[in-house]
Amino acid sequence: MNGKFLVDSNLLIYAYDGSEQAKQVKARNVLDWLQAHRAGVLSTQVLGEFFAVATRKLAKPLTVQEGYLELESFLRSFRIADVTRYIVLEAGRGCVRYQLPYWDAQLWATAKLNQIATVLSEDFADGSRIEGVQFVNPLTSSVWQARV
Repeated sequence: MNGKFLVDSNLLIYAYDGSEQAKQVKARNVLDWLQAHRAGVLSTQVLGEFFAVATRKLAKPLTVQEGYLELESFLRSFRIADVTRYIVLEAGRGCVRYQLPYWDAQLWATAKLNQIATVLSEDFADGSRIEGVQFVNPLTSSVWQARV
């Protein structure tokens, strides 16, 4: 999966969150670019997080039916990385070695073990790297703007 970008759930959520309009526009632009260039990868973790948040925690949540339809759309539009037992173990190592919160560590481990060089997320220091995986916040980053 080289040359791809692993997308964190926060970008998917912002694309549907009308209460954060500036972030919503930027997130949709990022997702559109990833789809057009067939460069986006979602993990099964990210899909689950998206569904849970989008159908319950947004100011105007999606209905369960709408959330389901969005999951189907994501499955058609993005490559999917399954969370495996090796990813779970590597995530644990990321928690121990780098003091990452578990779900962030699992995202990092998914990228690392699938050889995806960049994670798009606002949850990490923009431009930081851990064992070859770079973290970029495409909503604010000049690093992202230089790539697209």
